[in-house]
Amino acid sequence: MDRYGAPEVQRLADVERPVPKADEVLVKVHATTVTRTDCGIRAGEPFLIRLFFGLRRPKQRILGTELAGVVEAVGAAVNQFSVGDRVFGSTNAFKTGTHAEFVCLKESAPLAQMPAGMTFEQAAPVADGAILALMCLEAAHPRRRQRILVYGASGSIGTAAVQLAKYFDADVTAVCNTKNVELIRSLGADAVIDYMQEDFTKNGQTYDVIFDAVGKHSYGRCRRSLSRGGVYVATDGFKNLLLALWTSHLGDKKVLFPIPPHYSKKNVVFLKELVEAGNFRAVVDRCYPLDDVVEATRYVETQQKTGNVVLMVSGAADTSE
Repeated sequence: MDRYGAPEVQRLADVERPVPKADEVLVKVHATTVTRTDCGIRAGEPFLIRLFFGLRRPKQRILGTELAGVVEAVGAAVNQFSVGDRVFGSTNAFKTGTHAEFVCLKESAPLAQMPAGMTFEQAAPVADGAILALMCLEAAHPRRRQRILVYGASGSIGTAAVQLAKYFDADVTAVCNTKNVELIRSLGADAVIDYMQEDFTKNGQTYDVIFDAVGKHSYGRCRRSLSRGGVYVATDGFKNLLLALWTSHLGDKKVLFPIPPHYSKKNVVFLKELVEAGNFRAVVDRCYPLDDVVEATRYVETQQKTGNVVLMVSGAADTSE
C-alpha cells in the first residue's frame, strides 16, 4: 500500500526479495493473517498509529504481522534456526511485512519451531491474538477460581483469552453472539452468555476481571458488575489509558490498559507448548489466497469474524509433518 485508506489501497506488486542481515532469518511465508491491527494501520486510524507508521503515508508498505513458513536462509550469526525449519510466530511490535512471499526477521523475534503435525494454516494465527490476550490476563494476575468474564469471546483475542484463562484455572464466563455459543463452550468456558439474549451487566453477577477483548464495551457500563477490588481490562480505546491512570489512584476498582504490546520469543514458545499439550488452538474462520487480500480485509472489517482470518501465500502444498 502506498497510502492510507480503504481496503482497496492494497495491491499486489513485485518487490525486491529481502536479504537477511547477520542476525536475521529469511522466512518463506506460507500463511499469514489479516488482523484488526492490520486494518488500523492500513486506514491510519486512530491517528496515533501514524506516529509509528508514517504521518502522511505508510513507511512500511507491506502489512501483516503473523506468519507460518519455512526458513529459506540464515545470517552468519544465527544459531537457533537452520534452513528448512518450519517456523511460526510474529513480527515485533511496530513492524509489519508478512503479507509477502518472503520476510526477514531477527533471530530474537517472536519466532519458534512449529509444533509437529500442524499445518501452516493452523500455525499462522496462533501468535498475535494469544499474545495480546496473555498480556492482558497477566496484567490482571490470573489465579485459580478467579471469576473472569471475556466480552467478545469469539474474536481472535477472545477465543485465545477463554482458553488461556482456563489454563490458569479461572472460572470463565464468555460473552458472544448466538452462532458462536457452542464453539466457545467447546473451548472450555464454564458459562456462555449470548449477548443477543442477555445483558451481563444486568444479571446481578459480579466478576473479578472483565476483559473487553473487542473494545466495544466500557468501564462505566461494567463497573457495577465488578467485584470489590475487580479490574476492567481494555484492549482498545485510548480513553482507557486515562481511566487506567485515574483509577490507579482512586477507588477499589481499576481499569487496566496494558500498552505497548510486547511480543516475545518466550511467549511464542509458551504457546507452542500449550498447543503441543492440547491446551490451545487458534480458531480459523475463513482462509483466502493472498490474491484476495482486499476481500479478506473487507470481511475482517465487518467485525463478524469468528477467531482468525488466514491468508495463504505460497503456492506449495500445505502438508504437516
